[in-house]
Amino acid sequence: MDYFTDERHESLRAEVREFAEKEVRPQVARMEAERQVEFELSREMARRGWIGVTIPREFGGLGLGHLAKTVIVEELSRVSGAMGAIAQASQLGVAKVIHFGSDTQRRHWLPRFANGTALPTIAVTEPESGGHVLGMSGTARREGDEYVLNGRKWFVGNSHIGDVHGVVLRTGEGSKGLSAFLVESDRPGFRTGELGSQSGLHGFSFGELVFEDCRIPAANRLGLESQGLDVAYSSSTLYGRLNLAAVALGIHRAIVEDTARFAEERIMYGKPLSQLPNIALKLGEMQSRLMTAKLAAYHASYLLDHGRPCDAELMNAKLINTEYALDSARNAMEIHAARGLHADFHIERYLRDATHVYPPAGTSDVQRLRLGQVASGTYGKQWSAELGHLASWAWTELAEREAGAEAQAQGATAAVLRMPLAG
Repeated sequence: MDYFTDERHESLRAEVREFAEKEVRPQVARMEAERQVEFELSREMARRGWIGVTIPREFGGLGLGHLAKTVIVEELSRVSGAMGAIAQASQLGVAKVIHFGSDTQRRHWLPRFANGTALPTIAVTEPESGGHVLGMSGTARREGDEYVLNGRKWFVGNSHIGDVHGVVLRTGEGSKGLSAFLVESDRPGFRTGELGSQSGLHGFSFGELVFEDCRIPAANRLGLESQGLDVAYSSSTLYGRLNLAAVALGIHRAIVEDTARFAEERIMYGKPLSQLPNIALKLGEMQSRLMTAKLAAYHASYLLDHGRPCDAELMNAKLINTEYALDSARNAMEIHAARGLHADFHIERYLRDATHVYPPAGTSDVQRLRLGQVASGTYGKQWSAELGHLASWAWTELAEREAGAEAQAQGATAAVLRMPLAG
């Protein structure tokens, strides 16, 4: 993958991996046993600036773009799917402010996201409407210079650790009747509800937000009234699908690495398990899936960083990575046999965690449906084309550097061509 990443990506990878191995891995067993929201590790991760990886430097972010974000989430998820999920969910909150925030909102919130003093979320799903965004019933009523919010949001990533929530609510009828708002967690009338019971991603909060006559200033609205659907769809398409692909990719890597090591160490019939033909075939298939999944995620990240239309690639990255991680987890179970059910071997955790990545930002059938529309030419708005110039803000420096390198190379070639021929 060196043709996608450069020295900055690999340096960042090494930094995140060291943190994941030294700080996170010793806590995984505790998080699995307690099944509580992991506050301290999430804050430590944020303090390192990784939530601000896509935030431009003028706002205090790292300005390294989506490929760097994919690397961060992948490396965290390789050790703990929950930590990767926390990082990716915060990125959804970052997206709404980058793409739809006013200059005042950007200058207030983006530096706080970048330095880890505030964690953002995005809240769209409601218990009754589920993935049918237009079916939501939560309301935001304008009263003078304020909005009064009422409703419940469900399955909100980072629900119980978020400091400011990007909330989409109904302000009118139909598809133009949705609007988005920034709601600080200390607002009167706001509270967190049920945390929910998760089978996987222990340490990650994926719970409920409740709004009961919660008053916010009109200045907290994101974009225009009627842009709520755009906020919801663009965050899911541009960030959600790729982010979740990165979580699945990290889990997938752990599955393959752990299973290959187990198959080398486990002796059966006088030889390592990996030397048995049926096991070698399964390992080969798992490795092939992992390589293909990584290629899909990195390619989509690269296109998004460079401002190119890539909705289809983002959908495919989510589809390929979630499906392949689950397939490899099942193969790992087959290779580990009864040991795969034992917590010490981690495979049952990987399977549970990978399953949690499947529904958000659209199940595999949703991705297939949209890709079918791409194939037939009926797919609608290209979010990566519409907002791609913002997604690629961070890469102005890279483009300039590449242009400079190309000019330098052309100059060197020209110099060679001007040299007299020998003889």
